[in-house]
Amino acid sequence: MTLRGLKPFPVDAEILSRIRSMESADVAEVARLHGAAMGNSLWALLGLRFLRALYRSLVQHPDFRGFVYEESGRVRGFIAGSLDGRRMFREIFQRRAPALAIAALPGMIRRPSLVRPLLQTTNYFSRSSTRVGEDVVAESLFCSFEPDLRGRKVSGHINKVLFDEIAAMGHRALKITTEIDNVGAVRQLTSWGFERLGEFDFYGKRMLIWRLDLVNHERVEPVRRHRAHVRRPGHDE
Repeated sequence: MTLRGLKPFPVDAEILSRIRSMESADVAEVARLHGAAMGNSLWALLGLRFLRALYRSLVQHPDFRGFVYEESGRVRGFIAGSLDGRRMFREIFQRRAPALAIAALPGMIRRPSLVRPLLQTTNYFSRSSTRVGEDVVAESLFCSFEPDLRGRKVSGHINKVLFDEIAAMGHRALKITTEIDNVGAVRQLTSWGFERLGEFDFYGKRMLIWRLDLVNHERVEPVRRHRAHVRRPGHDE
């Protein structure tokens, strides 16, 4: 049984050829894109130094799945996800706490009010698991593109690459959370067939919880057809 009303994603081979796994060399550009698109989010407010330190840690973790869109040798968009977000961030913050704290310090000095929401971060996964189920651990976390790429279906392609990869790793579903007033994200998730499961308050904002069925989905193909350009950071193939 497949999701009603959804047709297979129309893949453009040229766009797909420009998507590859995120690597350590991409960290600076990914941090720039994250800060530009999510400048009012907690981690972006901590500054580019913190974002660079965070993504350096992420690309080295085995649960991380990140992909970039590249044109003429320049990274112009990215998506970041995880096979198990709770485990990944717990291990990163345990192992890299001193380096991340030092990187975050300038931002916290500029904005002391960030301390309180930072302390709430540890509750994110328990709050966002409400109704979606503790068994759904895979997650799409961050996504950003340069503004002039809008309307070129790049975001749809990079989402598909991430969803296909997570499905290929044996996951039956993934989740994502968005701010309730992010109309663009809500529209895209609805068009992809995400199921809206509930809401919760976090960082003083109202958040929506979404779940995507990776098994009964016309647009998700859990096969490793993209291996030529989808390379896992930190793994030799």
